[in-house]
Amino acid sequence: MGHLCFVTLFPEIIRAALGCSILGRAVTDGLIRVDFVQIRDFSHDKHHRVDDAPYGGGPGLVMKAEPLVLAIEEARRLCAGGHVVLMSPQGRTFDQSTARRLSENGKGLIFVCGHYEGIDERVRAYVDEEISIGDFVLTGGELAAAVVSDSVSRLWPGVLGNAASSEDESFSEGWLEYPQYTRPEIFRGERVPEVLLRGDHGAVAKWRRYQSILRTRERRPELFEARRDFISHEERVWLGWESPRPKHRKHHKNKVEPLEKVTPSASDILPAQENPIDKTPQ
Repeated sequence: MGHLCFVTLFPEIIRAALGCSILGRAVTDGLIRVDFVQIRDFSHDKHHRVDDAPYGGGPGLVMKAEPLVLAIEEARRLCAGGHVVLMSPQGRTFDQSTARRLSENGKGLIFVCGHYEGIDERVRAYVDEEISIGDFVLTGGELAAAVVSDSVSRLWPGVLGNAASSEDESFSEGWLEYPQYTRPEIFRGERVPEVLLRGDHGAVAKWRRYQSILRTRERRPELFEARRDFISHEERVWLGWESPRPKHRKHHKNKVEPLEKVTPSASDILPAQENPIDKTPQ
């Protein structure tokens, strides 16, 4: 069972995000345990204040160290140690490889959700890492924590039902996902690619692989550049980017035998109109 714990001022935001759809069912079925630690419970102020003005002056309020650290320590107790993640714009940008790493860490995950102008710098000594979901500003860390916990927990066994679902998606291997279609076969004059209708699983797998490569090159060129060395020679040939490597010629009494065709072209797999070189997915 996966274990998520949130150190937050506003647990209702995260409850709403995790209480429905796939993750909601996983929680109900006991596949995911979710705990909340209310930071205000650890304030000794009679008004349960958890923030104060920053030293040195400046706008906004800063979350105080004591209630936040005490809340983190309580979360570690609930989570049997746990791996503490501070949601912070100063953290490493979250991606699918980070999601997979966190899903496999073997501990519960504790998400610390800041608010207001920021947190007292001394709190950082009590967290294991900081994660950001992008270069933009939110009012608090709750939405960011909900995003990360969703991405991580869906990789835990049983959460999606079909384990293959999480392995065959955008970014699972560094590429964007291939185009998907369902019924009807024709919608407003646009037809499902013929290769998907033939029942040839090998051809379908190859078509999907090449479409993923082409879509990544078109829509996320920075991802494509990072992954281009992982494209095989056969795939480069099929996509029209390279020529086939010639086989060694066999010499028999000065007679040169013709070369054998070793790599199928796009037309061997798809009809001309379905060649992804001719028609890049829109």
